[in-house]
Amino acid sequence: MLLLLGVYAQHPHWGIKGGINIANLNTQNGGKPDSKIGIHLGGLAHIHLSEDFALQPELMYSSQGSQQTIGGNDYKNKLHYVNLPVLLQYMTGSGFRLQTGPQLGLLVSAGYKVNDTETDADDSYKTPDFSWAFGASYVTRKGLGFDARYNLGISNINDAPGNKWRNSVFQLGLFYQFKVSEYRGK
Repeated sequence: MLLLLGVYAQHPHWGIKGGINIANLNTQNGGKPDSKIGIHLGGLAHIHLSEDFALQPELMYSSQGSQQTIGGNDYKNKLHYVNLPVLLQYMTGSGFRLQTGPQLGLLVSAGYKVNDTETDADDSYKTPDFSWAFGASYVTRKGLGFDARYNLGISNINDAPGNKWRNSVFQLGLFYQFKVSEYRGK
């Protein structure tokens, strides 16, 4: 409780963000599905811990999954998550930031599509998804920023026994931070 009060006392700088996902599923059996393009949208709170470090929790919608063509048939795993990354950021006075931290994802819905036939696949996947995020961003004096991030899946999201599946998502995005301190990018 004291930690939360201390963080709130730091006056968070709020922001919005969105961009594209290049998502895939890493499979234990060595299968190599193709990447699936999706989107991510949401909000952020940038909280200064010191002049050089900040904490940035986010609440994001993220479309993920994979796709593959086998024998002339198109297969798509369509996964929709609400993700909560909590990133520790190292900031420079130039606007450049390095970031890393854990992410909890909650599966909202899952679908499986073969050619034009789509089926519900919620029961095939586990609801929580734990991953670790690595990335970099740059923010201008006006608060407009660019973000590149990789989310490495840690937990098995496949609910069936045997083969383990882990999310692998590369994200490119834009964000707008409503308030930027006098130190550019901080």
